[in-house]
Order: sequence, then structure tokens, then C-alpha cells
Amino acid sequence: MKRLVLAGVLALGLSGCSSEEPQVLNLYNWSEYMPQEVLDRFTDETGIQVVYTTYDSNEAMYARLKLLDDSAAYDLAVPSTYYVSKMSNEGLLMAVDPSKIEGFDSVDPELVNLPVDPENKYSVPYLWGTTGIAVDTADVEGDVTAWADLWDERFQGRLMMTNDMREVFHVALRVLGYSGNSTNPEEIEAAYNKLTELMLSVRTFNSDAPRMPYLEGETDVGMIWNGEAVMGREALPALEYVYPEEGTIVWLDSFVIPKNAKNPDAAHQFISFVLRPEIAALISEDIGYATPVVPARELLDEEVANDRASYPTPEDMVNAEFQTDIGDEALQVYAKYWEMLKSGQ
Repeated sequence: MKRLVLAGVLALGLSGCSSEEPQVLNLYNWSEYMPQEVLDRFTDETGIQVVYTTYDSNEAMYARLKLLDDSAAYDLAVPSTYYVSKMSNEGLLMAVDPSKIEGFDSVDPELVNLPVDPENKYSVPYLWGTTGIAVDTADVEGDVTAWADLWDERFQGRLMMTNDMREVFHVALRVLGYSGNSTNPEEIEAAYNKLTELMLSVRTFNSDAPRMPYLEGETDVGMIWNGEAVMGREALPALEYVYPEEGTIVWLDSFVIPKNAKNPDAAHQFISFVLRPEIAALISEDIGYATPVVPARELLDEEVANDRASYPTPEDMVNAEFQTDIGDEALQVYAKYWEMLKSGQ
């Protein structure tokens, strides 16, 4: 899943906390994925200053957390869905202390106790969303209703895909009638072959700010995260978000505390702060993704609450599929074909 460039405010380095030094929370998150107002209000209230560092993919986040030693640790990260189980299984995460979290009981029951983290021992939901189709209706003639439509010859050189291996393969797998979580090497190979047919149409891969190729006129159809579509519409009203007939990709981004966090108390404080209904509503309205905090939904502006891009209807979620941890063996198969796809083999 789904993101402010270096919104952190300190040049103190990744320091720990003591009674003689200002407390610091080192937050590792997607870019443009936390309003600056939230960071400022948290600092004003607690005195804890936030250093905000960004990544543009789960793979990049995971690789960095595996390599960092204790002297360069982050206190919070925000992985998507199946990366929570992957990281907890590999011993990369610290257990969350429920006694230090306020507001967890206000989280939507449908978004807790998921297979990626039973009993939420390691994660607390932050935002959830979908990956669907973006269409610049000012430039695209005719309907676009399905992932399969992206293979239409009229879109050659006009297509954008997220720079996310699992999401891109998910699209091809669903077009072929398979699960987006397939671990079958033959199905993954078939998806690769299907994607090679699409490459003539792909203008760019982007997971930093997927709305930008559309806003800059570089592409006018392709993949996008729903919140990016909402933000993109502010500058490009013709940008439409489509739930594909084969089923949208669903993801949940959650707070986790890396095993070598230097200030886990501040991490728990920040999670509790973000779970406050008024803060959760502010975040959802600002960046266009759905909040898991049920009382926050009552505080949303009517325009936001009724926006199908952010808050889909049951009909929009027909055939929707969460991504799951497929295991290292299958992941290696995906990675092999992803490298071949990106290198033009």
C-alpha cells in the first residue's frame, strides 16, 4: 500500500533520549503520508520532536531495516499488509505493548486480527486503501472498467504502473483468472508473459507519487493508489478512479516498532496520538486514504465521507483481494520475472 518528503524537523541525528536531551521520534514512512500538521501538533503537545524519513516501496523499507545497526535505528515504520508478518516472522519487530496504546478499541474490527498479525501483537492499523485504475477522462475516449482494458492498443506509450512487483503481477494474475497471491510458478510465469505484452504501452513505473505522471501529462491511464487519485483530482478534476471488474487490490498500512528502536515509549505515544478520532479524521481528509478509526468517520466532511475513491461501497469491493505473505520461495520466482520484465528480457 500508499506519502511528505522529509517532513521531519530536526538535524539532531538518530539520537536516543535522556533527561538532558530533547526526545526524538524517528519515523520511517512513505512520502506524503503524514500531514505536517499532525507532526507539529504531536511535538507541541509532547515535546517529542519527529525526524521523518521516507521510502517509496515496501522492499526498500524492509531492506533498510534489515541492514541498520542499533546506532541508526528507527522508532516507527509503516509497512503494508503482508510485510508485517514477513518482518515479525524474521524477528525484525518489537511487540507492541497494549497497555501503552490508547484508542485501539476504536479501530474497525474488520481491520484487526488479520492473518498477517493475529491479535495485533506487532502492528496497529494506520490507514487502509485500494489500488485501482486512474483514467484522465479528458484525454481517454471510451470506457475503462477492467484491468484487462490496460492491454488495449490505444494506450501504447500512455500507461503508468506502480513500481511495485507484487501489485503489477497481481494485475496480470487477476486478468488471467488467478489469485493475486498465487505461489504457483506456472501461473507466475503466465503473468510474466502477459505483462511482456503490456510493456509497449508502459511509459513509466512510479511508486513515489503515482499521481504525478498523470498531472504532468506523461500518462493518462494506468494504476494508482486511491489516495493519490484523490490528491490528483485537486489539480486534475478529470482524473477518475476506477474499481476494476476483476477486483481491486486492498492493502492495510500499519505502525510497527522495529526491534532496535531507541525510543519505543515515544512510538507508543505517537500511535495513541494518531488513533485519536480528530487526528485520524484530519489525516484521512488531508491525504485521501480511509481511516480505520471508526469514530473518526463521523467527523469527516460529508464530501470526503461520500467519496467512493476513499471510502468504497460494497459493490466496489466485489472480488477485492488483500495481498498476503507468499513466502520466500515464491517471492524469488516473482523477483526473477520482475527483473526480466524491467530489463526487457
